[in-house]
Amino acid sequence: MKKLLVRLIQFICFATVFYTANLIVWERYFPAILTPNINYEIGYYGHMNTRIKEISSYHDVDILILGSSHAYRGFDPRIFAEQGLRVFNLGSSAQTPIQTRVLLDRYLDDLNPKLILYEVYPGTFTSDGVESALDILSNDEIDMHSVRMALTINNIKVYNTLIYAVFNDVFSLDRGFNEQRRKGSDTYIEGGYVEKTPASNEEMPEFKPRKWNLEQYQLSAFEDILVTLEEKEIAVVLIQAPITANRYHSYLNNSEIDKYFSKTGNYYNFNEMLSLSDHDHFYDSHHLNQAGVELFNRKVLETINANGFLDFDE
Repeated sequence: MKKLLVRLIQFICFATVFYTANLIVWERYFPAILTPNINYEIGYYGHMNTRIKEISSYHDVDILILGSSHAYRGFDPRIFAEQGLRVFNLGSSAQTPIQTRVLLDRYLDDLNPKLILYEVYPGTFTSDGVESALDILSNDEIDMHSVRMALTINNIKVYNTLIYAVFNDVFSLDRGFNEQRRKGSDTYIEGGYVEKTPASNEEMPEFKPRKWNLEQYQLSAFEDILVTLEEKEIAVVLIQAPITANRYHSYLNNSEIDKYFSKTGNYYNFNEMLSLSDHDHFYDSHHLNQAGVELFNRKVLETINANGFLDFDE
């Protein structure tokens, strides 16, 4: 029995080393089409790499913005700066509450905001969190928060990307990587925002009636975040950013979603508070173009100011 146990341990050690070595070789030297279960993409999309590097120059901000691409493509720090507000946008592609919690664990104390605007797109609460996890593993540091995130999501692609990211981190293979500020029609703006070259929405698809089905583990992570922020006495405003009217009204349980978020905190659904043109103020069915961002941001500032959220104590 003892001999069998020793052989089993030896086999597990050999298999682990063999698997890891092959994983690294395949990711580094084979095309993505041959590595469907790993996706390490530094600087791939959304300028997360640049955003993370910029955090070190931001401390004690007035407003911290959290959320998905609706956040980093929807809140322009330059518009807030016109009101004398220093803002950092910590949004990321498809960011779910699981990733929001990781980012807050790492950076909340450094950024030390007076107010948080948390963009709560219901679609991210229906997600498994894989896309956003891959983005953060590829572009941010690797630590125990990364491991906890991977275990929570429990997906083979996330595990494999974590293993490869650890290898990259140990050997500093990405040292010196600098992301281009402009990629195609996207331009990174200091403070975490990504501006899209002016464009109108030409898609205008028809959406079948459906419902938002929020995942319980995402709701649990979200509620944990709110408890943490309350304990730190940081004011939070929950914001549902506008999407096109034809997309928004295809969901049959918007009132149910509003009821949930209204129960959890100070919540504003700007789909109900702004009248925007699906064609003129969006570049696709759920992202604002710059004209839409400017209208949205000014309405957000008007709303939070009228409700006393900008009355910061000196």
